[in-house]
Amino acid sequence: MEPLRIHWCSPPDTGQAKPTDKYRVGTLDMGEVVDFVQEAEELGVDSLLLGIGHYLPDPLPVVGALTQVTDRVKFMLAYRPGLLSPTLFTQVVNTLSWMSDNRVSLNIVAGISPAEQAGYGDFLNHDQRYARTREFLEIMRGLWDGQAPLSYSGEHYTVKDAELSLGYKGGGRPEIYISGASAVAQETALDLGDCWLRYGDTPEGIAKASRPLVEGGRRVGTRMHVLARATRAEAVAELAQLMRDPDTAHEAYIRDFVATVDSEAVQSSYRLADQVDGEWLSPFIWTGAVSYRGGSALCVVGSYEEVAAYIHQYKAAGVSEFIFSGWPTRDEMRNFFTHVMPLIRDLERAESGASGA
Repeated sequence: MEPLRIHWCSPPDTGQAKPTDKYRVGTLDMGEVVDFVQEAEELGVDSLLLGIGHYLPDPLPVVGALTQVTDRVKFMLAYRPGLLSPTLFTQVVNTLSWMSDNRVSLNIVAGISPAEQAGYGDFLNHDQRYARTREFLEIMRGLWDGQAPLSYSGEHYTVKDAELSLGYKGGGRPEIYISGASAVAQETALDLGDCWLRYGDTPEGIAKASRPLVEGGRRVGTRMHVLARATRAEAVAELAQLMRDPDTAHEAYIRDFVATVDSEAVQSSYRLADQVDGEWLSPFIWTGAVSYRGGSALCVVGSYEEVAAYIHQYKAAGVSEFIFSGWPTRDEMRNFFTHVMPLIRDLERAESGASGA
């Protein structure tokens, strides 16, 4: 089996110190972002996810700037169809491919909140947004496949004789990650993506949900948090420290926001958190931050060895990629790649040796 690919979520700042903290908004310190990204490159992070949302800086110019101060780390650009025309967005991505020497991939998200989408002038419901996503990707992939001039007539997009002089560097196209837990998200990933991304679950839960994708030849990735320490006792003690003096106003804000959400991915994460007794979905998955951070906050917790072994279990469940975050995310990234990542690679080498024996 191929080695696990480990990505990291790169916020516009170095992240929240605690799960219950508010996001830092209203500012962008590019010096801080550059420092974060350059350390990620030194640590061997596969790629950095640049998210999208009304509370974040737009990722397009940020990624463009970061390509000029890095050499190896890749960038996973999250974007929502409906904000730019598919032809223009393809042109932007092609430009980034030249700026970065092909170090860019796409995380296509349909949006999770009708209220937030309305602020951008978008009033489509959940399934309509995915129908638009399909058309968006069909046009983009047509351009990357060399269909020029390209004309397309759909329910959401009509394009006539589209041509782009600057193609994707080296030909081909970027890897396409499709996010979402709904059936229509899975269908979109099967038909037009390379990897299906979803929020975390146990290895058993993800194995069941991802079976159609694996059987259909698609990769599967998951987004979670991680907290690893030298011993499990230290990790659990750190959790208790992180959850001291929670910001209840922020929890209320998240609760109100989630009430506007029509995303199956977000709703399923809250259902997982609500169904457990004592905040533990499994011996190694803690749910206590979901009410403050949302669906991505399911957290793998344990000693370095326990976390490495648990993450390795996901390979048998069909998962080939992780996007992790932490509290604070930069500290946890350094900790993970220093102490946990070598153990994961050891497990993979042992597995490879056993299968070849």
